[in-house]
Amino acid sequence: MARYTMRLPDLGEGTVSAEVIAWRVAAGDFITEDAPLVEMATDKAVVEVPSPVTGRVVSVSGNPGESIAVGAELAVFETAAVSIEASSAAAGAAGASQSVPAAPTSALSGIPIARVRASPATRRRAFEAGIDLTRIRGSGPNGRVLCRDLVTEAAVAPAVVAPAVEYDEVPVIGIRRVIAQRMTEAKREAPHFAYVEEVDVTELEWLRQRLNAERRAERHTEWSYLPLIARALIQVLPQFPQCNAHYDAERNVLKRFRAVHLGIATQTPDGLKVPVIRNAGQHDLAALAAEIGRVTGAARAGRASRAELAGSTITITSLGKLGGIVSTPILNLPEVAIIGVNKATERVVVRDGKIAIRRMMNLSSSFDHRFVDGYDAAAMIQALKAQLEYPETILAE
Repeated sequence: MARYTMRLPDLGEGTVSAEVIAWRVAAGDFITEDAPLVEMATDKAVVEVPSPVTGRVVSVSGNPGESIAVGAELAVFETAAVSIEASSAAAGAAGASQSVPAAPTSALSGIPIARVRASPATRRRAFEAGIDLTRIRGSGPNGRVLCRDLVTEAAVAPAVVAPAVEYDEVPVIGIRRVIAQRMTEAKREAPHFAYVEEVDVTELEWLRQRLNAERRAERHTEWSYLPLIARALIQVLPQFPQCNAHYDAERNVLKRFRAVHLGIATQTPDGLKVPVIRNAGQHDLAALAAEIGRVTGAARAGRASRAELAGSTITITSLGKLGGIVSTPILNLPEVAIIGVNKATERVVVRDGKIAIRRMMNLSSSFDHRFVDGYDAAAMIQALKAQLEYPETILAE
């Protein structure tokens, strides 16, 4: 009977550890080679780790939320179980009369014991409430019994009084933990200041409608404001190299990038991610819009590569129609500037001494005051405003 010990591999880019998100198996389960074993989170993405062998799981290391070092024991398998499982499956499929290993039974009653997947906290609550976990159909992955399933069970069994649950505990793990750590670091390390300016996007809206009419005729997806704003930002950044930069704290060096690697803050089911469009200045408007759609779509679907989620030199963040009037975005370190886009809405304004209704939008941007002075921030946003208010320049190569 052979045993195989699997150790956590390097999940890319010299990762030294990874966090357990969810096990797909439990001790005693049978698994085949390359079948999903566990989901692990690095500082960039969630990675599904497959089983390296076919066999029975003897033990697994680490509960969800715990960190495992690269090279440390991750799981132990009993590989000799392959022949037993295969022969049992073949016997069942052929309807043979040979005996197969019986399900484990209780030494006291001889009644088969059902394996129940549940966390220690769920088991404790079930015990306190007098609920038999083997009678509950779990709503979690692979039939895992969750705390909410205990409440449902108590509702259909009036004889059992479940304790009142006034809140849900949600472990802060994986991407959400990384987001929390980075946001805390950004606010602690970088002295932010915000600069808000209103922009008349009436002409930009007319341009967008004209371009979208052409795209509809060719059965293409319509554009939001985002690719137009991104294109305008790329055009003005060469005048303000101090805003397209990283601060290397370890070396105390400000890196001013010649190329624009544009980050697009994207809301995903896993939380906020920032996919990157590399060398964004090399794309015309149509190609830039296509790249924005591609990388944000990949991020939302969990398909973005590690390379596509790192290396931005400046970030745009927008909530579209939910963008509000003013916001104070947090820097995406080590960047020193982030451009926030608020919603566009019609407002009554005074233009050339007359009252008019114009389509207006606020840009709420944040800067690292250690390296970007207020004058430089204001000058850059004013240059961006000019591009957006006279948008034909955006179409220029």
